[in-house]
Amino acid sequence: MNDVLRLTDEYYILATASTAEEGRVLKHGESFGVFDRHGDIQQVGLGEQGIYYQGTRFLSRLVFALGNLAPFLLSSTIKEDNVLFSVDLTNPDIYLDGVIALPRGDLHISRSKFLWNATCYERLSFVNYGLQPVELSFSIQFDADFIDIFEVRGVKRNKRGARLQDKIETDAVTLAYKGLDGVTRQTRIDFHPAPEKLAAQEASYKKILAPKEQEVFSIRYAFSVSDSSATHRVSPETALQQTAQAIRKRKAEECRIFTSNDEFNGWLGRSSSDLHMMFTETDYGVYPYAGVPWFNTAFGRDGIITALEFLWINPRVAKGVLGYLAATQATETIPEQDAEPGKILHEVRDGEMAALGEIPFSRYYGSTDATPLFVMLAGAYHERTGDLEFIKSIWPQIKLALKWLDTYGDPDGDGFIESSRRSPRGLAQQGWKDSWDSLSYEDGSLPQGPVALCEVQGYAYAARREAARLAFSLAEFSLARDLVDKAESLKKRFNEAFWSEKISTYAMALDETKRPCRIKASNAGHCLFTGIASEDYAPRLARTLLTEEAFSGWGIRTLATSEVRYNPMSYHNGSVWPHDNAIIAAGLARYGMKDAANKVLTALFDASLFLELRRMPELFCGFPRREGEGPTLYPVACAPQAWAAGAVFLLLQSCLGLSIDATESRVCFTSPVLPPFMEKVQIKNLRVGSASLDLVVDRSFHGIGVERRRGDVNIVIR
Repeated sequence: MNDVLRLTDEYYILATASTAEEGRVLKHGESFGVFDRHGDIQQVGLGEQGIYYQGTRFLSRLVFALGNLAPFLLSSTIKEDNVLFSVDLTNPDIYLDGVIALPRGDLHISRSKFLWNATCYERLSFVNYGLQPVELSFSIQFDADFIDIFEVRGVKRNKRGARLQDKIETDAVTLAYKGLDGVTRQTRIDFHPAPEKLAAQEASYKKILAPKEQEVFSIRYAFSVSDSSATHRVSPETALQQTAQAIRKRKAEECRIFTSNDEFNGWLGRSSSDLHMMFTETDYGVYPYAGVPWFNTAFGRDGIITALEFLWINPRVAKGVLGYLAATQATETIPEQDAEPGKILHEVRDGEMAALGEIPFSRYYGSTDATPLFVMLAGAYHERTGDLEFIKSIWPQIKLALKWLDTYGDPDGDGFIESSRRSPRGLAQQGWKDSWDSLSYEDGSLPQGPVALCEVQGYAYAARREAARLAFSLAEFSLARDLVDKAESLKKRFNEAFWSEKISTYAMALDETKRPCRIKASNAGHCLFTGIASEDYAPRLARTLLTEEAFSGWGIRTLATSEVRYNPMSYHNGSVWPHDNAIIAAGLARYGMKDAANKVLTALFDASLFLELRRMPELFCGFPRREGEGPTLYPVACAPQAWAAGAVFLLLQSCLGLSIDATESRVCFTSPVLPPFMEKVQIKNLRVGSASLDLVVDRSFHGIGVERRRGDVNIVIR
């Protein structure tokens, strides 16, 4: 990493070695685990493997050994619902005094593990398929480094806390650490049955296994912070049953989608499971945590966009996001947290470094777009559900967010929303492309000071339009008229100031002198999504987004190949982000460009065919599509990532032209089209208020078929 980067981006995710292999991921609540295919945890590749709880790594090493040898891997998979990680192993040829004592393949070893309530449960099963008894000798090696997730990402600390004395019992080991924040964090490992030998970092077993005999061993890794050490202990069977039941209960509320394309169904299924993995229960309802491993926490922007993508499937997610963000909205100015009254949370972090203020993210507000997006989601949620009582409960927070747009969000009073940081340690860029070099002029130089991002103006426009509808529903007619006037004034001034004839798209931003950053970036596509783009400019913008410079064949790049800072392997300057593409496709559909929206959907579907588990990652590289090859993966992308998993639902909704207005008990399809690889879509249990529908969209009949209707709901086809 060069000096410029080291000084500019303190929170850059360090990658000093390549990833050895695709890892396996589990998550439940505040815990997540990253394992290799064998089910082990080893510090290889990027060094991200481990089991984490509340922002700290509680298990940094976990290695299963057969004698002194590594077993052979047969298969390794995460179940479709993302609950259980299963591994099948066997023994290599084992020699004794130059003779094969155990031929390879005689011993079947299965490992399974899952997470539940700050605990990892592991089951080891051995079956001897040989004709002779086997002396089974194996060990589990383990350790806990208790380092903060930001240390794993590459942030260096001058000083750390202290490891405490290990506590070793007959069948359990407790590893503990006392941080500089005064908090004790500990990992307790219980073994059943008890090992032959147990030390601070290894448990060893020996057992004679008769032909066809099976032996099962259970290990429980429990994580606790200070006085929360009295974790709720249940059997592995009960824990597995409860976590599976929770997912089934949540999914029962949702509408279900089936298509005529099994491969597309696979993408849908994995995306749904990934979202449910990322959903985390809070005091305010379910919240989609952003991504594993780097962002397993509540992010304002990510949560809102994920909720928007998934809104037609299950609006309960949006309600949880709105409730959480309303409760955590800033109410005072705190410069070191980039907090201002009315501003919506960017991210929240647990862990030692956050508690000590070594990073500013314990509760951090450094995003300009989360505040208007919050208002947008509130309006969309009300239209989808008709739940005016909930809107009333957060109406003060909505009005405070609108006030922020007019005051702190527009410090120079020019009508545009500007981004700037108050904290010297906060994020330099505060739009969704928040890497330090994501915004530039045509010559590649970087603007300084406050900037007005094009997509943020779109969010502000849409926020005011949505808030006007809410104000009208709440009989605040004067406020509604004022918001409409402000929105239309912003739209007019935006199209005058941001449109560039030279590049046939909107400038990515205006700097503090109102000089435009005239670069071809995907941000402009969000102006279609929000409706701020003029009807005259929209088709030209769409053509620019779908040129060979901007469209890789796998999706629309964050930055066109013609720009100075284009790099297909960068985070924000030429990569492809699924959520970004889904938003743009929704915007294309909004302006009637369904073929263009279908092109984006088809590109991402094609990409899914090459991705392991059909799991859409946070981003992938922006290299041009090459025949017979899949997209090039980005080395430190989160997978799963909530808004990437949600992309397929918004993409499909956009092509169907599907909108739901529960206030009018209406489901509307505007010029529905299906992608070329799909003949039929079935939508089951689509809930509209107290009513529900089962629908079929069939290409051959060019219409909408109603298979079942319960309650009073109308279907409109435009």
